[in-house]
Amino acid sequence: MPVILAINPNTTAAITDLVAAHLQRAVGPDVQWRPVTGRFGARYISAEASYTIAGHAALEVYAMNAQGVDAVLLACFGDPGLFALREIAPVPVIGLAEASMNEAAQSASRFSIVTGGPRWAPMLYRLAESLGFAESLVSVRTLALTGVQIAADPDAAIDQLADECRKAGELDGVGAVILGGAGLAGLAARVQPHVDVRLIDNIIVGARHAERLARGAPRHYERMPLGAATPATGIDPTLALFLRD
Repeated sequence: MPVILAINPNTTAAITDLVAAHLQRAVGPDVQWRPVTGRFGARYISAEASYTIAGHAALEVYAMNAQGVDAVLLACFGDPGLFALREIAPVPVIGLAEASMNEAAQSASRFSIVTGGPRWAPMLYRLAESLGFAESLVSVRTLALTGVQIAADPDAAIDQLADECRKAGELDGVGAVILGGAGLAGLAARVQPHVDVRLIDNIIVGARHAERLARGAPRHYERMPLGAATPATGIDPTLALFLRD
């Protein structure tokens, strides 16, 4: 049975629990998920500073839980620390946003993202460019509500999410919309009946992609080794070992 480490690099354990439940349902019982929450950082990532800190937290989570895993799912839409994790982890690493963009690009030449938190838009545009999806990502539509607020009261967000998804299809002319965010786990199925455009659930897509990698599917990136040893000061000793080795 493959073991997949699911890293939530923010510090809200309730979000980790929410995501873990949906990950298990997405792939069935023959995958073992190891969900872990970041030890430090923001309760929920919503700006550049907390995003950067979350990348460090994700590296530490991996270093402290790497033993015996077959793949890593970075379970935060926005994938903080994705490229650094790929540098230190010998096993495949995939993020929710990357998996979702890949899925969207395969089904539509133009796609949009709908998520919570207005400051996510520039970060997601930058991520799309770094992953090679800049031309396909037409728009990032955000709600004033953050992902953690949506997770706390999803019923109050359904109409707003549906409205932005409809605008993406009708005004932006996209063929698919990613409903992105760990806090939005499971909401794509609830919003889909209210819109005509195809919705992509980032948790389901991320789980299935990570499972394929854990079962031996070829990774779509070339892992670059760290190279020369990198001495470190003041960080967790376990993570420092990965930088050194």
